[in-house]
Amino acid sequence: MKKILFSALAALALSATTAYAADKYIPSEEVKRSQKEFSADRFGIFIHWGIYSMFGQGEWYLNYGVKADEYAKAAKGFYPIDFNAEEWARAIKGSGAKYICFTSRHHDGFSMWDTKQSDYNIVKSTPFKRDIVKELSEACQKEDLKLHLYYSHIDWTRPDYPRGRTGLSTGRDSTYSDWDNYYKFMNAQLTELLTNYGPIRAIWFDGVWDHDQDTVPFDWQLGPQYEMIHRLQPACLVGNNHHITPFEGEDIQIFERDAPGENTAGLSGQEISRLPLETCQTMNGMWGYKVIDTNYKSTTELIRFLVKTAGLGANLLLNIGPQPNGELPATALDRLKDMGEWLSVNGETIYGTEGSPFAEQSWGTATRNGDRLFLHVIKPGTTEIIIPSDLKVKKAETFASRTPVETKKSKDGTILRMDATPDVPDHIIEVTIKK
Repeated sequence: MKKILFSALAALALSATTAYAADKYIPSEEVKRSQKEFSADRFGIFIHWGIYSMFGQGEWYLNYGVKADEYAKAAKGFYPIDFNAEEWARAIKGSGAKYICFTSRHHDGFSMWDTKQSDYNIVKSTPFKRDIVKELSEACQKEDLKLHLYYSHIDWTRPDYPRGRTGLSTGRDSTYSDWDNYYKFMNAQLTELLTNYGPIRAIWFDGVWDHDQDTVPFDWQLGPQYEMIHRLQPACLVGNNHHITPFEGEDIQIFERDAPGENTAGLSGQEISRLPLETCQTMNGMWGYKVIDTNYKSTTELIRFLVKTAGLGANLLLNIGPQPNGELPATALDRLKDMGEWLSVNGETIYGTEGSPFAEQSWGTATRNGDRLFLHVIKPGTTEIIIPSDLKVKKAETFASRTPVETKKSKDGTILRMDATPDVPDHIIEVTIKK
């Protein structure tokens, strides 16, 4: 099975690139600036929200045997009276995050803006009649947060979408599809998002994997779509959560639920590219709101995962699933506050840093900014750390109190000796190295 899937993925990658391999993608100067800014941010917040929140079963609820016409009736009752984009933005800004990635349209096909391409949207199909993307865009600009928009290549409700391996029981005619029409629909929607909603720093695609088991490789025509995005907003980054090595035209590489190089969730393991990296992870267990999922990761776990991703030279995109009334869950708000407090003190060891110059160690990892090397010690009781010999140490001290740390040369490098490190989320030692 694994061999079959690998072959399908390889064919998918080939089919996705052949359409525009003749014109090799060269990022514009605007894209390069966005990539640099994106990499410096290191921390963003993912928002999965749509009418699926009303069922309290997560964002894939429509895939679990529900008929699309019955599911769509929920739109008539979707009235998130407590939604306040400015409150969201302030809370996220306070967390220390630098950007928001919002689900403009998930696999259920419901659009969270006033699209002219379909009446199945937040303004035309609900009594709420407010454009969520517009309000969020304005709030992000007010709080100096960059806005990324998630957009699904899948639609479990439209008859013209060529059926893949998901959404098979929603009631669509399995004998019918019209890719040309669906492709035009998607591009028209993307054009709306990129022309009517201010600066969008990234389009975050998802769903290419829906056809990774096709007998004949499916051509998503990504090349022209990516070119359109870069034409409409020259500084807009393109990312695609397809779980394989990036295609031509993509500007960031995405890893789902795992840090780059890991594959505990079975969704990664692909080669790590030279593009800016991002790993997305849930704050609890689900992406969309699930009423019984109160198993939130602790503040310590979240800080350590942020440190881990930064040590690998990647961003952390941490997800929240808002409640159907439009509020961010109270526990999520608590975690945002905790993250913000930690980053307000330790942010310079995360923001604008490069990944560790050496592999992750048993005691933790490192980040670097010029001649400043930050050792993030997450193993309590650590008393000794060896800095590899290719890094010439000038001095070492604790980041918080500026207490000197003993250094000693050895054949393996420089040994740092200290009192046993405390049981805290992250004990940071700053090492000054010779350039």
